[in-house]
Amino acid sequence: MTRVEQDEQLTVRDVLARPAFRHAYLAAGRAGLGRPVRWVHIIEVIRFDQLLQGGEMILTTGAAFKNDTAAFLTYLDQLVRCEAACLCIEMGHHVSSVPDEWLREAEAVGLPVIVFPRSVRFIDITQDIHAYRINQHHRALQELEKTSRAFHRMTLASQGVGRVLELLRDSARASVIYVPQDGPPKFVPPVPEREAEAWLGFLADWRSRASAVGGRSGESNDAEGPAVAEHAGRSVVIQPVGAMGKTWAHLLLALGRKPQEYEFLILDSASLSIAQDLLRTRYVEERRLYSETLWVDDLLHLRLRDEEQVKLLAGGAYRQLNELAYRVVVIEFGDGSAPASGFADDGTESAGIHLSLAVRTVFEGQTFHPLMTLKNGRLVVIAFDKAPKRPVKERLRQALGALGQLKAAGDARLSAGVGRQGRGLLQAHVSYQEALQALSLAPILRRDPVFFDEIGVFHLLFHIADKGVLDSFVRTYLGPILDHDEAKGSDLLRTLKVYLDCDGSKRLAAERLFIVRQSLYYRLEKIEELLGADYMEPEKRLALQAGIRAFQLLRPDAPL
Repeated sequence: MTRVEQDEQLTVRDVLARPAFRHAYLAAGRAGLGRPVRWVHIIEVIRFDQLLQGGEMILTTGAAFKNDTAAFLTYLDQLVRCEAACLCIEMGHHVSSVPDEWLREAEAVGLPVIVFPRSVRFIDITQDIHAYRINQHHRALQELEKTSRAFHRMTLASQGVGRVLELLRDSARASVIYVPQDGPPKFVPPVPEREAEAWLGFLADWRSRASAVGGRSGESNDAEGPAVAEHAGRSVVIQPVGAMGKTWAHLLLALGRKPQEYEFLILDSASLSIAQDLLRTRYVEERRLYSETLWVDDLLHLRLRDEEQVKLLAGGAYRQLNELAYRVVVIEFGDGSAPASGFADDGTESAGIHLSLAVRTVFEGQTFHPLMTLKNGRLVVIAFDKAPKRPVKERLRQALGALGQLKAAGDARLSAGVGRQGRGLLQAHVSYQEALQALSLAPILRRDPVFFDEIGVFHLLFHIADKGVLDSFVRTYLGPILDHDEAKGSDLLRTLKVYLDCDGSKRLAAERLFIVRQSLYYRLEKIEELLGADYMEPEKRLALQAGIRAFQLLRPDAPL
């Protein structure tokens, strides 16, 4: 399948062959006859920088410059800066001849100047060219739809990446280069080894530069559009191929011309087809991994304690994993979209595998090796750190943030708790319990993710199994405040919490409470009356802050 002939670019040379130009002649700028003509525009004003987008054929009677050479040069300079395709001048009332000086200037910049020696209907020209371009665009869309369907059929038939690349080559009439993250690159048509190395070096340099300026990189978001660069005298369109927030490959289209809309669209269609094929391959692999790691749930719940059995289940990866540092992450989805445990039917299992695939992709993108299990609507990840010299918390936050963005399309909100660092698979249950405790504090602390080693005094409060002891502690130090709030409908407990959290700064406390300073003063006077004038003394202040945290633990729904 090839692109239709009518989709070739319409050039200035082609326009001169149209019937409307049978009496016109080229006066200057023969070097620019190959320029593409995107549209036709009539300009009879001297200033028009903002009116053009490039590639326009400009029609004029010369009313803007008449016989004024300086005005013409101003007009010409704007055409050059706006990358107009050519200038067509009608001889008549405003311009009776084109001076040689004008033609020399146009020749110097390579801008074709076409002269109509007699009056011509501009409406006939615009209708002819515009109709041609519209029909050309329509045929290109038909060809694009036809090719896209062929890509789709190849994906459904599992015909592989090679067939897609060949069809892309034929459709775009360009060289195609496919560079996966894992696996050998493919060149269609094949190229000598030295040329292949040059292309791979070009892509590596481009990715490095893009990464340095905060653009695309090896882990770039697949939502990013294609980029255009130059290499070996050719225009190269670089399209990332991937899904779930990770780029799995790059697809390059090397053209001997400036890329047009058709090339971008056909490249996008091909990359989507390849991404679907890669996703299917990864789904099959994820199903295998998923079935092989069902033992992780037994490990975390201490139903599996024999090291030899763990070695057998973990296989060849046991030694490496057992030596790597890890953190257990428990992820809960606010919309209940995570499948329930059990996987009683294929539909639920399929949903679980898709979720597992998304999480694996995101965590691997941040240099973690994840072992996963799904239990009671929560996804549990043992994230083994393969890059210990990089800040682990920052990478975990980035991974969970990326996962949250993936789920945002379904209006889902995730919460996550992260346990402390551990080593040795048989100790993973410790970090797991910590992650669960951290997750339970997410609605109280109002932040995600919650790291267990950042929960402060809650660490101690969790170990007080007798809730009566906590309640007694709360009543001892906060009883008067709680009774006053209940009786008067006041908000003194929240005021006290914010004031203490702000380290006694009245200005910051008033700002966080969204009240004026005078209102805060009144509330603090009431708090002092209820708690005593010494409530800001170190020991009592510490007890009040611990009491507030204990109250939050007992009453997680309280609006504090």
